[in-house]
Formats: sequence, C-alpha cells, structure tokens
Amino acid sequence: MRLLVSVRSAAEALAALTGGADIVDAKEPARGSLGPVTAAALRDIAAALPPTIPLSVALGDFDCEETVAAAVAGVPTIPDRVAPVYYKLGFAGAAAAAIERILGTALDAARVRPERPLIVAAAYADHEEALAPDPVVVTIAAARLGAAGVLLDTGTKDGRDLLHWMPPARLRGWIGDAHGAGLLTAIAGSLGGRALDLAAGCGADVLGVRGAVCEGGRSGVLKVELVRTIKRAVSAAGDRTLETV
Repeated sequence: MRLLVSVRSAAEALAALTGGADIVDAKEPARGSLGPVTAAALRDIAAALPPTIPLSVALGDFDCEETVAAAVAGVPTIPDRVAPVYYKLGFAGAAAAAIERILGTALDAARVRPERPLIVAAAYADHEEALAPDPVVVTIAAARLGAAGVLLDTGTKDGRDLLHWMPPARLRGWIGDAHGAGLLTAIAGSLGGRALDLAAGCGADVLGVRGAVCEGGRSGVLKVELVRTIKRAVSAAGDRTLETV
C-alpha cells in the first residue's frame, strides 16, 4: 500500500516528501473533496517534485461532458515526468446515466495530453448525501471504459470518516470487486487513528490523507512528523505498488 498526501502548495509538497509520502496529490481542501488548486500552484507543486514521484491532480466534480473536457484541457502541462501523473474526477450532481459520457470524455481528452495522464474515477461512500452516484456504478463505468483506477472518498467533511459510511467488510468487498475488474484502488475520507488502521488493512493500493497530517485539520498546516506517523501505519499494511496494478 502506498501513502498519498494531499497538498496545496510547493512547501507542503516538500514536507510531504520529507515525511515519506509515496504520491503527492495537488488539491485545495477549501474547495471540497476534489477541489483543484490554481494553475500557478500546480506548476509550483510539480516543479518541487522529483520526476520519479507520482503526481495526482484533483480536477473536481462534473455533471456534464463540456465542463470535464475543459478541465482536462486546462491543466497546465507538467513536463519531464518519469512517474505517472493521475487526474482524479468525481461525479457529484451528475445523473447515473451521464457517468460514462463524462468519464469517456475525460479519457479522450487525457489521451491527447503530452504527459498522458491516467484517469481515476472518484466515488463517494456517502453518495446519497453527496448527491453522487453509487460507488458500484462508478466502478462499473471505470472498468468498462478503461480508466486506470477508482477512488472511494467522502464528500461530507464533518468528522464522519469513510468507515462510518462503509464498514470494513463492505469496503473489502468493494476493493475486491475493483481489483477483479483490473482497477487500481485508492481510499480516503477523514481517516485517522483506529479508522486509519482498519482501512489500511482492507487491501487498497493507495490510502490518501489530508487532515490526519495537518495541525488544525484539513485546512491547517501540514506537518512532516504527522506524515511520518501515518506512513508507518500505512507501510505496515503492505507494499502493493501503483505501477504493478
């Protein structure tokens, strides 16, 4: 299992790396679960990372093809990357029937990008509250259209964590189904303490954090020592890599 740490600046990216993050995720927490950073912030984050460190880019949630096409096309070019670049997108507000059209448009737009980013489809365990499709629907669409992976997160950031919405047994089942379909699996959602330990043992490829590595919550200051603590917990759950899934 690899540790993904969400950062909003180049300084946070360096702190995440120092603490042992395997993947750096560019995300603005003030803009929601998949809030994109500004173009300038993304350029700075990418420039701060060694080319061998995977970079994840949160694009946002989309309810139609036009907006997702513009979002993918509008990401600044990230040159000279050796490790993969991932674009994450969700579907809050979208009708279930529109998921494949939105995801297909994102995949088509990604294929013409010079860095050839891999698309990760995001679902929410609290999908009813987040006004988003059921995670099973997202997983089926991702597998059918050839996305690189799926992320299961929470759209409601009110202290209730991923396991509040999807207990470990169900989470393991979802991860197993996604793996069976050939998808990379990532999990996130206010994970910390005992919940992080339980989630880390469910077999996902990637575990993502933000609030757990910040002093003052997800909008606070990212701390190297907190990243190190989480890294130790995640490392104990295994070392399944992104590149071999």
